[in-house]
Amino acid sequence: MINKIRKIDKGTVIRTVLLFVALINQSLIMTGNPVIDSAYLVGSIGFSILTIVIAWWKDNIITDKARKLREKALRSQRLI
Repeated sequence: MINKIRKIDKGTVIRTVLLFVALINQSLIMTGNPVIDSAYLVGSIGFSILTIVIAWWKDNIITDKARKLREKALRSQRLI
């Protein structure tokens, strides 16, 4: 299991961490305990939306099986 985690793409980890930061920040704002002043609320919402869209849209290959299938598909189309 740990070997699989070590092979995860750095971009996937960064997007996942940013997604959790955005969700925690939004949860704190909804409960009335914002870490950021209310003047930055619009920026915070924009950050959350952008992070969620990027994390959702980007193809996050995590398992070895998925990486092998992606590599096989790219090789079959002669892209690598």
